[in-house]
This record gives sequence, C-alpha cells and structure tokens, in this order.
Amino acid sequence: MSSQTQGSEDKRGPLATAVPENAESDGTRKKRETGIVGLNLLLEGGFPEGTTIMVHGTAVAGLDLAALQFFEADSHDEGTYLKAEDIINHEKDDKSSIKPEIFLMQMAGNRIVLDSVTSIIERYGIDDALMLLRLLKEDVQKSGANLMFLVFSGIHTPLEMTKLMREADIVIEFRCDSRQSEIERTLAVHKIRNAAAPQRLLPFVITERGIEASTTSRVV
Repeated sequence: MSSQTQGSEDKRGPLATAVPENAESDGTRKKRETGIVGLNLLLEGGFPEGTTIMVHGTAVAGLDLAALQFFEADSHDEGTYLKAEDIINHEKDDKSSIKPEIFLMQMAGNRIVLDSVTSIIERYGIDDALMLLRLLKEDVQKSGANLMFLVFSGIHTPLEMTKLMREADIVIEFRCDSRQSEIERTLAVHKIRNAAAPQRLLPFVITERGIEASTTSRVV
C-alpha cells in the first residue's frame, strides 16, 4: 500500500487553491501540534500552518516515530502518510523520471508525511526529488496544511543536504550519541523560516509509547 490516509471529512483536491484563514487575531500564523509535547513547547505551539518540515537523522534516531506521531497527533485532523518506496515500486515500469502527479493525487488533509525523500533520491536523483518537493510545498502553502519529509543522514552528499534544507521552512535534526555506558538522544531545530531558531537541544527518550521529549531543554 503506497499511502495511508486518516480522517474522512473535508477532503481537498491535490491542487487546492483556496487559502484558509490560518492567522490568529494578532496576525501570527496558526500552529499545528507536532505530536511531541516537548517540541510543541520549544516551537511555542507547533508548526506554523502551511509550512514544510525536513526531519533528518540516522535510521535509529527516531525519525519514523516522529513522523508517525505528527501524523497521528490529532484524530480529528485528516492526513496522508506517503510511503515513497511503495509508490516507487508500484511505478517500477518507468524508472527514468518521477511522476509528481502520483504523489499529488494521494495527498489529502492537513498532516502530510513523505517517508522518505532518501528513497526518491536513490531512484531518481536529487533534481527530481527537489522538483517534487517544490510541487508538494506549493500545495501545502495554498491549503494551509503541513508537509513533513524524512531524510536519512550519512547517505547524501553535503551539497544534496544543503539543497534539501533550503527547500524546507523548518529543519529538525534527530541525534543519537553514545555517552559512556548510555545512549543520549536529542533533537535540534536548526531552521525556522522568517524566525529565530531555538538555541537549545531538546533531550528525548524512546519508549513503548514512542518519543517522549523533556519539557526542559539544554543550551547549545
């Protein structure tokens, strides 16, 4: 199955053009919960509506859990979880270039996850991946939704990572380090477009309930 959609009401088309009223009374943009309480606090409420979020780290850093928690954060908020590898394999007869419409047609709701851009780059290359991201980004900007895309570190060149980060409105890195006999996990928000990024690391642990982040952070 190439994608998973939650919710059933108020589905929008893949190229919705109506701009929602996503601003508070003071002119600031409304925010959507991240699915991680500590991250909500760090971002003063969550992700601004209409933004694209790049989440990167190693395969054991917790990226998949972060994406799932964002996707499931609000049972009344419809969303779509796009498994890029499944979509790519379904289109295996044509490996020469990506078909953006395949992804766009499956998008519905306000919480869109693309797991992962790494799979797209491996099959089609960085240029096709960037083209797809720009189209998806345009779609969520118009609708007021949020797009979270995953990138696995240690695979792409520094130039590719830089290009991906420039496309994102928010960049979050999940880290996993060994400290003596313990594993230390932290996340860092490196970029928020048109705003100052927090100068703090947010410690977290992975439990049977998923990612649980501290409500206090550590100065970088």
